[in-house]
Amino acid sequence: MIIENDCLQKYGVPELESNMTLLIVPKLYQFCGKIPKRIYCNKDLKGKLIDALQNIQERGLCHLLESWDGCFNIRKSKGNYNKYSLHSWGIAIDINSKTNGYNKIPQMDLNLVQCFIDAGFDWGGFWKIKDGMHFQLNEI
Repeated sequence: MIIENDCLQKYGVPELESNMTLLIVPKLYQFCGKIPKRIYCNKDLKGKLIDALQNIQERGLCHLLESWDGCFNIRKSKGNYNKYSLHSWGIAIDINSKTNGYNKIPQMDLNLVQCFIDAGFDWGGFWKIKDGMHFQLNEI
């Protein structure tokens, strides 16, 4: 699992990070208007996110995506206010936050979760302190 120190070593401090890009999401993957047309994210996230969206599309699971709740956001971690969230480097995303709150029992459909795992993500719903809306790259 990627941690803050991995990101600091590879990308530097988030405020000076230069590995960000604007992902123009192909129309095919803008499911029911839930996925935005443009996502500001890390270059390392770009291909894997497209792979996850493709998995969702191919497996007929678009209806399970209820909301897009963000990617890039320079902030401290919810669980440890002394460390940066991986959203600070744009290598994490949140979806379906309404039913998958931090430190709550996740309600995310495991078929949807598998679409992201197969594309190279870790899911916060498997952690000791649950973060069911959260997906992050499993390697950088």
